[in-house]
Amino acid sequence: MSAAGACDWLFVGGGVYTMDAARRWADAVAVRGSRIVAVGSESSLRGLAGSGTRVIDLRGRTLLPGFQDSHIHAVGGGLARLRCDLSEETTLDGYVRVIREYAAAHPSLPWVIGDGWAMPAFPGGIPDRRLLDELVPDRPAFLVNRDHHGAWANSRALAAAGVTAATPDPPDGRIERDERGEPVGTLQEGAMALVARHVPQPTAAELRDGLLEAQRYLHGLGITGWQDAIVGHYDGLHDNFDTYRNAAEAGELTARVVGALWWDRRLGLEQLELFRERRERATAGRFRCPTVKIMQDGVCENLTAAMLDPYRGHEDDPGGGRGLSFVDPQRLPGFVTELARAGFQVHFHAIGDRGVRDALDALEAAADAGAGQDLRHHIAHIQVVHPDDIPRFRQLGVAANMQPLWASNDPQMAELTIPVLGDLRAAQQYPFASLRRLGTVLCSGSDWPVSTPDPLLCAHVAVNRVPPPDGSRGTNATPEPFLPDERLDLPAQLAAATIGSAYVNHADHETGSIEVGKLADLTLLDRDVLREPRAAIGLARVALTMVDGAIVHADRAEVSW
Repeated sequence: MSAAGACDWLFVGGGVYTMDAARRWADAVAVRGSRIVAVGSESSLRGLAGSGTRVIDLRGRTLLPGFQDSHIHAVGGGLARLRCDLSEETTLDGYVRVIREYAAAHPSLPWVIGDGWAMPAFPGGIPDRRLLDELVPDRPAFLVNRDHHGAWANSRALAAAGVTAATPDPPDGRIERDERGEPVGTLQEGAMALVARHVPQPTAAELRDGLLEAQRYLHGLGITGWQDAIVGHYDGLHDNFDTYRNAAEAGELTARVVGALWWDRRLGLEQLELFRERRERATAGRFRCPTVKIMQDGVCENLTAAMLDPYRGHEDDPGGGRGLSFVDPQRLPGFVTELARAGFQVHFHAIGDRGVRDALDALEAAADAGAGQDLRHHIAHIQVVHPDDIPRFRQLGVAANMQPLWASNDPQMAELTIPVLGDLRAAQQYPFASLRRLGTVLCSGSDWPVSTPDPLLCAHVAVNRVPPPDGSRGTNATPEPFLPDERLDLPAQLAAATIGSAYVNHADHETGSIEVGKLADLTLLDRDVLREPRAAIGLARVALTMVDGAIVHADRAEVSW
């Protein structure tokens, strides 16, 4: 064969799991330029090699389409890795050590900023400002928890924001207080913004560094693309739209990114013009913004997820004890209908059963109005889903955007979630298998930096419904499977993390499976993960990641060419 017709890369000796419609396997894949040019047996593809072809021996390991994360906060995750990063610790002693060391190593910073602490490390999930005062006595400190629905502030930070016993709770949040009404230092949901708007904002250069650090890290986990679930201003935090756009224009964005434009819940349809303008401007390189993100409720652990019935022990609360709806459910259908008419996909955050129902009701109203075609709306988190609503996902063509890592008996589940949900609702959590049995499209996201973005750890939990082997969900997690009837098999979870996420990103015509003509976005694992015991899934690692036929990550101890 002539050099002009030779392939640039030839993968042989596979396990190639193609993720095509028939879920076929192959032995070899040929890549020329940015495209896959052949998939089949090694004997049939060997003739495509020329003198310049680089051959990678798979040695029976699994080659997959590149992973795509359908719900992530990549710039924030990258920034967190460059700041006071608590995400690698799970205990109070660990947090104390990291905060003290970080503050000592950065004496000139005007604020100590970071995130990643877990609620179970503190009594009732509520850290106290006085401990943070001891660790950072000389300046304000503001540390967001790992689910980004609460924050820990020291006394200097509260003073800088003017938060006192006289400060009222905002409509969408809560200031945790002691018996005298004084703020204890924990701010829930919208109350975080009281302090966050006073925190020094990252510079454009810092945001760029955060994005590039995130991209490097995610490529190392086999991730070739994602949907960033907040692009825009959110409660005083940074707006990363220009960060992505500038990186794409400069050719620095090697990942494929869909930006979900943030719906400001204080506003209404006057935001549509901004959304249209940003969608038009996001046309460079690998960055697009065809999506709007609506956060409909909070989280169960701090009683802000929207529930159909009151939380256990809060039946007599004056406010009803049923959590918060951040967007008025009466107005939500009109908002969603107009977004769909404008051609926007809607990406919902919905944790509680009422939040999920509100989202489905709004999407049904848009469908009944004939608003938009093939927009592939999706609801993320889907923690508590009423059984009556499970069939509606398939009926309405709504994708279920799973965060599998949360579906296990970790300390947060056992100590903070189940006690407030009660047994009946606790048994309705993360119904992944039930949704799949009815034909719902599944996609998979991590919500990083809320939890690890590692797709293989997510797969471990989805298949086993036990915490991952890295200890990231707490050291006292029980090995008992959490609602084991809702486990997925590994092929189903891998499909959700590849072709399923490509589907919601409107990228399945180009990525998400290994097929002739598609872009060469590939991930090579260090083992044949589908033949290993399912208890070992979380031990697998990524040996190589390719985007557009170019290597963006390689473990040279595992792969050579």
